[in-house]
Amino acid sequence: MARHGGGRGWYGKVIGAALGVTVLATGASMWTAQAGAAGGSTPKAAASAAPGGAVKPVAKTIVHASEAGARGVNITIDDGPDPVWTPQVLDVLREFGVKATFCMVGTQAEAHPDLVKQVVAAGHRLCDHSVSHDTTMDQQSQAYQSQQILDAERMITKASGGVRPMYYRAPGGAFTPYSRQLAASRGMRPLGWNVDTKDFELPGADAIVATVQRELPNGPTLLFHDAGGDRAQTVEALRRVLPWLKDQGYSFGFPVR
Repeated sequence: MARHGGGRGWYGKVIGAALGVTVLATGASMWTAQAGAAGGSTPKAAASAAPGGAVKPVAKTIVHASEAGARGVNITIDDGPDPVWTPQVLDVLREFGVKATFCMVGTQAEAHPDLVKQVVAAGHRLCDHSVSHDTTMDQQSQAYQSQQILDAERMITKASGGVRPMYYRAPGGAFTPYSRQLAASRGMRPLGWNVDTKDFELPGADAIVATVQRELPNGPTLLFHDAGGDRAQTVEALRRVLPWLKDQGYSFGFPVR
């Protein structure tokens, strides 16, 4: 989610054991590279990484492009799962036949494994959004970053029944070269966004829709939330945005891996 608020994550502080990993990386990806991604084909409905098997490293640059090509849009949903709002978001996505990427907080996934399994069963992809949503991740030690990323990966994978997250989105976009490389080494592509709907500020469904319509030229990855507060406005905005995007000739895909 976009960086807002202060201090450690709003789900509460957590205590984790330090896990040592030493790697460095740099890089970023550009929306202008999207047109060549995946030859413009629409991704298959099968969503998250398959359980089992060896972890395959992926690119460490922050991805924004869509596997669906130049007219592709990525719907990403952060901070859940939440027992009130995630089912409603899933219902809207199902209504319009849209697949999304759910960036889950480890503590939320651990608390609601049934919802994680529902997300996977519906054909959506999983994303690691850290253990406790600490937006100061880029100011913390490598050991702390490791704990937040790797423990969340483990928690989400367990909650899903063995399906690993395919992406890592730093809380508030607080990536570091170290966190990008660590995630990529675990097969999780660092995931950015182009359109921040600011739905967490509760501006009203009209404002959320208007933000998408105004900022879509910035790139294909849209950021919404299904937890962290009342998300009725988000649900309503999605119900209006998804058919509008279809009417504009956009297709829905997943972020490039």
